[in-house]
Amino acid sequence: MSEEVRTSSGIPIPAVPRPGSPDERYRASLGDPGEFPFARGIHPRMYRDRLWTMRQYAGYGTTTETNARFRALLARGQTGLSVAFDLPTQMGLDADHPRAEGEVGKSGVSISTVADMERLLDGIPLAEVSISMTINSTAAVLLGLLAAVARRRGTAWTGLRGTVQNDILKEYAARGTYVYPPGPSMRLATDLVVWSLDALPQWNPVSVSGYHMREAGATAVQEVAFTLGNGCAYLAAAAARGVPAERVARRISFFFASMNHLFEEVAKFRAARRLWARLVRDRFGVRDPEAQRLRFHTQTGGSTLAAKAPELNVVRVAVQALAAVLGGTQSLHTNSRDEALGLPTEEAAALALRTQQVLAHESGVAHAADPLGGSWLVEGLTDELEARARELLGKVEGMGGAERAIERGFYQEEIARSAYEAHRRLESGEDVQVGVTRFADPFDSRSALAQGERGARGRTRIPVLKVPESVRTRRARDLKDWRRKRDGAATAAGLRALGAAARGDGNLLPPIVSALESGATLGEVSDALREVFGEHRPMGGAGTAGGPGAA
Repeated sequence: MSEEVRTSSGIPIPAVPRPGSPDERYRASLGDPGEFPFARGIHPRMYRDRLWTMRQYAGYGTTTETNARFRALLARGQTGLSVAFDLPTQMGLDADHPRAEGEVGKSGVSISTVADMERLLDGIPLAEVSISMTINSTAAVLLGLLAAVARRRGTAWTGLRGTVQNDILKEYAARGTYVYPPGPSMRLATDLVVWSLDALPQWNPVSVSGYHMREAGATAVQEVAFTLGNGCAYLAAAAARGVPAERVARRISFFFASMNHLFEEVAKFRAARRLWARLVRDRFGVRDPEAQRLRFHTQTGGSTLAAKAPELNVVRVAVQALAAVLGGTQSLHTNSRDEALGLPTEEAAALALRTQQVLAHESGVAHAADPLGGSWLVEGLTDELEARARELLGKVEGMGGAERAIERGFYQEEIARSAYEAHRRLESGEDVQVGVTRFADPFDSRSALAQGERGARGRTRIPVLKVPESVRTRRARDLKDWRRKRDGAATAAGLRALGAAARGDGNLLPPIVSALESGATLGEVSDALREVFGEHRPMGGAGTAGGPGAA
């Protein structure tokens, strides 16, 4: 971006807006972007120097289909990849497992082997494109597969850039794609963090996710408090393994939702940065400014999208994306208009990306750091959000931290209560969803599921992407061929070594990578760990080990 930026009227825009008169007290109360406690942003000039990463979440069907979608998005100007995995992959099940039936390739791409990962990333330069992977229980396996592919290609691990979510705590609180009991799961998550600090020094080994808790019904205050509480738990777990909190904090990242209330969302992001900087300084003794900065990815709110009048989802997403950018996000995914109906079509995904590009290049919001800084409304909301989040976080810490609070069901109960209240307000008419609860067009009283059909006014309904059941058949055939061609003895030895390591206390990432490189599948690696760790059952079940896990 050029050094001098002007409006269409020729008015110059400062990189860092300040009051018209040199009021030093006012400036001191806010601070500058790039300075502790970073309420105004983590870089001095923010997007004036570098735009946020445009990272559209994508994945469905087979690796070949998803690779084609990746290439199409990169060709349209996307600057980073974000991989969605299907439920069997998230739950540690190969595509041909009986429990995978009906879910293969449906909510993301199906991955089981090194060959799958190679096809997924075919033609994509690993050292040039950052890759984000939304995966938790099997995060160590998917990162191991990526590392194995890089080694095959001759790409140094030290050059890999990206993020693996690896936030297992929020799975027990809000999302449910856990496999093992909490203790072993935290061991795996911490092993990944500790291992990657040396093996993949440019990698973010955990992305603490408030997004899924917000989607489950959490308020903005709860999203901040519970997310930062989980972040503290990961820092503490690594510190217990002898890794300084400052070192982990440099590589930890966060993942937030952006919902419809523009000003609350902007204030939420500012409050989260300020609170995290103070937490890591005061609680963990972190003095390095780089380690005090809260870096985060944002996704617009999937739960706000409606199947009725789906074209209005484009407007919702634009408002939410604007809030994320005004709040200082480092990367952004914009949802597609058709996601209340099914997986995004290529056309809808392209429009979602273009929404970001319009904001970046036409709206002017990238011309100044923290353009809403100093607004009475935004500053007041920032203060109030931080104070309330700090109070709620104090309750979590009073229970012994995030792990204990989740085990007691505190997160779950608080989120459920908020979700009920939000639903009650919508049902009563206190809150409005345009085109659904009010201002509904009779033509759009049904959803847009009538794919390609024309309504009474000759309007074409929005097409919906459907993944055929034949994907599972193809994936099963691939797996059968993979098992037939691999060195069975080497694979068996690799899995035995992994099981022995799980019964000990060493880091599990090296034996996981070795087992995968020997030909083991994601399901076989997960089964080797299941034999040692058991599977988790939610509260109300008959224990935490043995039997099928919640899928």
